[in-house]
Amino acid sequence: MPGPAIAAARQTGENPVEKLAKFFPSACPLRMAVRLTRTAGEKVSSENTVIEFGTAREVLFACTQPLEFADRIRVQNSDGSLDVEASVVAVQYHNEQTAVAARFTRDVANWIVKP
Repeated sequence: MPGPAIAAARQTGENPVEKLAKFFPSACPLRMAVRLTRTAGEKVSSENTVIEFGTAREVLFACTQPLEFADRIRVQNSDGSLDVEASVVAVQYHNEQTAVAARFTRDVANWIVKP
């Protein structure tokens, strides 16, 4: 009987957000700096991050906040043209970063990714 097979894991060079984006086939690569604010819960917290992928209804980014499924967040860019609430729909943890996908809670007229 053969022994267990051992294979070295391949480094793909993908970051956690790229890996999460594979679950969103219509996701387009972006690079948009935003302010992310957790809007519910006992403690309101904020951080700056970058939207790395987007769809017509979702944004994908990495953050250091301990976000979980269904958490509500507010996403704002520096000029105020994007100021929207979203709900976390997917989370992947990787070391000290969290890859997050959040879905807008309403239609966003000025969003750059269209269906």
